[in-house]
Amino acid sequence: MIKIAMLSTGEEILHGDIVDTNAAWLSRRFFEEGLALHKRSTVGDNQFDLVNELINLSLNYDLVVVNGGLGPTSDDVTAEAAAEAAEEEVDLFPEWVEVMKNYFRRMGKEMPESNIKQAMLPASSTIIDNPVGTACGFTMQINQAQFFFTPGVPREFKHMVDSRIIPAIKEKHTETESKEVSRMFTFGLTESGISDLFKNIHLPDGYEFGYRSSLPFIEVKLFGPAGDMETRLKIMQIVYSHLGENVVSVDEPILANIQALLAEKRLVVSVSEQSSGGYLTSWLHSNEKLSDQLGASWVMTNKVQHTLAEQDPLAAALALAAAIRENSESNIGLATGNMADGKVAFGLSTPYGEWGQIVSLKRSYEKEELRKLYAAIATDMLRRHLEGKPMFGEYASVERVRELFVPASAL
Repeated sequence: MIKIAMLSTGEEILHGDIVDTNAAWLSRRFFEEGLALHKRSTVGDNQFDLVNELINLSLNYDLVVVNGGLGPTSDDVTAEAAAEAAEEEVDLFPEWVEVMKNYFRRMGKEMPESNIKQAMLPASSTIIDNPVGTACGFTMQINQAQFFFTPGVPREFKHMVDSRIIPAIKEKHTETESKEVSRMFTFGLTESGISDLFKNIHLPDGYEFGYRSSLPFIEVKLFGPAGDMETRLKIMQIVYSHLGENVVSVDEPILANIQALLAEKRLVVSVSEQSSGGYLTSWLHSNEKLSDQLGASWVMTNKVQHTLAEQDPLAAALALAAAIRENSESNIGLATGNMADGKVAFGLSTPYGEWGQIVSLKRSYEKEELRKLYAAIATDMLRRHLEGKPMFGEYASVERVRELFVPASAL
């Protein structure tokens, strides 16, 4: 098996100023191609540290992808560090100078002198073309490892990996086997609870489970060989039967699933919020296609008090859901009510009936986590309604205090 590592460079990544999305993307992309990473590391813009890490990786891995540090500024030292690690000089590559001049010429500009630095590469390196930027990539051998050096700009990096690096690796290492990942997004379960549900599931050779927890959802992943669709579908059916109604979507996030359901039924949803503090509205609008199925939104703080809410929070939540639906002429009204004494009410209103529930928390959460959780509970009510499932799910982290269904005949 090929041992593969990735090295990310830059002070902004090392110190957490930006999130290293390139590393996450490469891990996922390489895995799909049967090129699972064995290590990921991060080094700042210090050339001494960078040289040491390059040498260490060159002695312990077969392939290394290095990301970042190929720009025209003084803190871009990756090319110089690579040359030092390989004990060779940095040379000017005139052919890349011409590429950069043409790049600027097409924009009607003259190439700045500082960009010459981007054509100064280790003498033994081979250029990897970058048609969407001025930083070329390059590949070279350092000790036992083949290195691929790539720009840090995500668009340029991804294009280079897909169009140049993966084909080059696959051509040389023909023994790699592509893999596929199937995903089930769940809500209301814990990782340990899911693990217990799966304890009697014995996977065929080449298949394995993975989990990703991102409050309030847990993503269950099935890794396995690409192309074996019959086996994969059978396993997924078994997995689904164990997870039951807590599966909110398959191979797509919950919002994509809800968008498809709303579009299919030609329905519009409007939202009224208190406890979720605007998070629900923002989250729903984060899916561009789903925005077409959204009507009005009301966001109110918990300081907004109503006599009805003080007397009956569930009735207040249902009233909010009905009011936003009727005022915005939408098909569905969804409401997160006021939080009081650790309890929150939720309401969903349609022309055919209304559903409401009050829940209390079983554990403590930070404020932002609470908003996410409340938004997820409300959205899960919407999802269950659209899928024709029982409206009130069982959730490990909350306890249902009260639930109510009001048929249309009683409205």
